[in-house]
Amino acid sequence: MQCPHYDAGRCHSCTLLEIDYPTQVLDKERQVATLLDPVSDGLTWLPAVRSVESAFRNKAKMVVSGTVAEPVLGILDRAGHGVDLTDCGLYPDELQASFGPLTAFVTRANLEPYQVSGTGRRAQQRGELKYLLVTLSPDGELMVRFVLRSQESIARIRKHLPALLADLPTLAVASANIQPAHAAVLEGDLEIPLTERTTLPMRIDDITLDLRPQSFFQTNTAVATELYRQARTWVDEVDPHSLWDLYCGVGGFALHCSAPGRSVTGIEISAEAVVAASGTVERLRDGDGAGRFQDVSFAAGDATAFAVGPQAPGLPEMVIVNPPRRGIGTDLAQWLEGSGIDHVLYSSCNATTLAKDLAAMPSLRPVRARLLDMFPQTSHYEVLVLLERA
Repeated sequence: MQCPHYDAGRCHSCTLLEIDYPTQVLDKERQVATLLDPVSDGLTWLPAVRSVESAFRNKAKMVVSGTVAEPVLGILDRAGHGVDLTDCGLYPDELQASFGPLTAFVTRANLEPYQVSGTGRRAQQRGELKYLLVTLSPDGELMVRFVLRSQESIARIRKHLPALLADLPTLAVASANIQPAHAAVLEGDLEIPLTERTTLPMRIDDITLDLRPQSFFQTNTAVATELYRQARTWVDEVDPHSLWDLYCGVGGFALHCSAPGRSVTGIEISAEAVVAASGTVERLRDGDGAGRFQDVSFAAGDATAFAVGPQAPGLPEMVIVNPPRRGIGTDLAQWLEGSGIDHVLYSSCNATTLAKDLAAMPSLRPVRARLLDMFPQTSHYEVLVLLERA
């Protein structure tokens, strides 16, 4: 992928851009295999799932800088100056097309970009709009979140929102997130809906997930589809009667791996994601999936506390874990090791913590694995591993 911003030194977020894409994938496979080698005797690797090299991101996280009259959407350089990335090659055409109307809306609604001048005790904060977070669904609809310093500009956003909807007819869901702290935190706890619709449908094969503003969803829709397909294939081969999906998010693994007669329980720390997942399963039951999704449920809570705590409804026959980069940790790994559960499906975005967790579960041996290149042009990836009790 050729990038004028990289060539000019304005943005080096794509750290592997100078390496041809097939080599990127091979290097990632080698790296992951090397990290897992001490704990993966006899592991079979399936061919990696590759992405398209550009225009694959379904979400844009745009720092807003500049002025009300001339806002800049993109990133900040090392000097704190705005870099316009509205033509970034990672964004598909539908995302790029949204940035013009959104830039004009910043001016129309008088949303002053957030900035800090001075340092230390003399630092002064001014402005309201910190980020624009834009998500694209497979069907071309958009979710836009305005990350604001306070609620000062909410009335102006509401006043001018009809004009934005007219200029950007694909906009389906809009909300404001309030993040008052001057800190390296993308968003705050308070989310204010601005449109009647509050969920964005994310269609993956035969299941449409309901994505709410504060819910997590994989950045690469096409590769996420392959991730869920592979998980469903391996789960169906095991054919468990009961399944836990820990760190379930909006229910992607749980819903794709559901089946008639299979009890599925999803656990997720984000209450917002659980609301979305529960809404999805209710909608699916009301359709023609009553049998398949009849015994699927979701609950908000810590994955480790749920598994080891007294409220757990008996041991499942299989567990899926999809933790953040820190991995599942010692307590959950030790619990799985001693649980007697025969199969675990581990989806990881960090092979270093994956290897550490696998070392804590020596009785659960990796038997099959597959790398899925969710993030071309960077060193990041997803790897799916099927564990079987020895």
